Amino acid sequence: MKEFFTQRVKRRFVRRFNNLKIASMARAVAHQEPVPQGAPVIFFKASTGIDDLSWNSGFHLLASWAFRLQGIPVIYFACNSGMSHCVLGTNRDDVQKEMPCKTCVTQSRTLYKNVLTFERSNVKTSAVNWFGFQRDLKLQSNIKDLNIEQLSRFTHYELPLGALCLPALRWVLRIHHLNDDESTRYLLREYILSAWNVAQKFDEMLVQTQPRAVLVFNGQFFPEATARFMALKRGVRVITHEVGLQPATAYFTDGEATAYPIHIPNDFEMSAEENEKLDTYLAKRFQGDFSMAGIKFWAEMKGLDDIFLKKAAGFKQIVPIFTNVIFDTSQPHANTVFEDMFDWLDLALEEIKLHPETLFVIRAHPDELRVRKSSRETVEGWVASRSVDKEANVVFVSPKETLSSYELILKSKFVMVYNSTIGLEASIMGAAVLCAGKARFTQYPTVFFPQTVDEVRRKMKEFLTSAEIDVPLEFKRNARRFLYYQLFKTSLPFEDFLEPSVRTTQTKLKEFRLDELTRSETLAIIKNGILNNGDFLLKDKAQASKKVEL
Repeated sequence: MKEFFTQRVKRRFVRRFNNLKIASMARAVAHQEPVPQGAPVIFFKASTGIDDLSWNSGFHLLASWAFRLQGIPVIYFACNSGMSHCVLGTNRDDVQKEMPCKTCVTQSRTLYKNVLTFERSNVKTSAVNWFGFQRDLKLQSNIKDLNIEQLSRFTHYELPLGALCLPALRWVLRIHHLNDDESTRYLLREYILSAWNVAQKFDEMLVQTQPRAVLVFNGQFFPEATARFMALKRGVRVITHEVGLQPATAYFTDGEATAYPIHIPNDFEMSAEENEKLDTYLAKRFQGDFSMAGIKFWAEMKGLDDIFLKKAAGFKQIVPIFTNVIFDTSQPHANTVFEDMFDWLDLALEEIKLHPETLFVIRAHPDELRVRKSSRETVEGWVASRSVDKEANVVFVSPKETLSSYELILKSKFVMVYNSTIGLEASIMGAAVLCAGKARFTQYPTVFFPQTVDEVRRKMKEFLTSAEIDVPLEFKRNARRFLYYQLFKTSLPFEDFLEPSVRTTQTKLKEFRLDELTRSETLAIIKNGILNNGDFLLKDKAQASKKVEL
């Protein structure tokens, strides 16, 4: 308890100091900003933090400062209690609890210190459009008696409000299968009403400003999903961003960031230097020395113990099954063959029961039990509900266990994944990978990815009974190329400007001069990507500290 209190005080102190630094830098940007020229770029902010600087909020802020310092007008479209219920403010245990608007708006006003409030007359000047909430009573009446299924499919003036709100609702509740109870219906109704408010206010903004482009956080949460929908409907280019795969990096794309679209030239072949660079990363990864979005899942990774090896010796072959977090924002992209991951696991269980000679190792994702983000619909729960633990040929590995997935892969006949990145790594290791969900890496031939449920079942049967599995050579080549691009091409470094805060999922500003923003290669790439349809990729041999003229 004492340690928790100390951390809380420290975090509050660091946040206050960081906000003072942000406000000072924001005032300096406003003072040095030249007279803007041309149509603006809209920076949308609604789901990237409440009382602290998240990594995505940091990317958003620094990119906007770099634009403004070069005379590119920026319009911040920022929430000023503009939703009855928002994603980050929702308390899933008390869905009617009041939103933390005061704290959130105060934080946003710090980010946009000394920026003019938007008016029709200043569309060519950097400004903030603070949008508020106006409840549509007619819409509220139209949806008040709808059940969850009807709300999920609800469309209003050709705007699929229900579908736009589902990923956020599932993320907030930490489940995929929604209960048709009043608290869930209430929350979805309020999200729909809030999304409709965002749609109207943002569309009006688009008409008034005629922007060059719109920048939003990943595009999955309902405020950003709605803004993206409205912009694309009017033919405005939309760029989404997410945390990159490397520490202190960002991923920007004109596609959907959570789907991670990457264009790799057909003639791209990795050099000896690039291969060595990737192998160095993989060596650390295989030892558990890695983090994702500021989270380090394992302090250490242990090998397969004698108990497991003794059990495995009694079976003909080993097949690991790697799962995902069911509510993650990657899942709407993944569910193309199966309704969801548990539907796939049900199919796998049918085959498990038919193959007692095979030891199946079902591994739950470590992110299922992340602090403040633990899943309420877990693989462990699925195992219990299906009595999977009673099957003699199944070993269940919980999210807390640090058993090495990579040692497991080396001893396996083949590997089964839904859309987990471990499938990409297994392909690099030369394993046969049977993938059941659309993954980032399935946009290239990297794994076996059947396109129907029946084909998945047939392929699983084939792999279980075949003496050998012939893995195309292109799988390993494409897997290495794809991972190299993810790590060293698309992950744009912000380490010159940002560093982890007390809570590593948050960030704070480093000390830097404003002119460093206008000489940053990362921000030059983002500018070229947004204004000139660039590819948002680091150039060959680019270094995080390298500076160029924008």
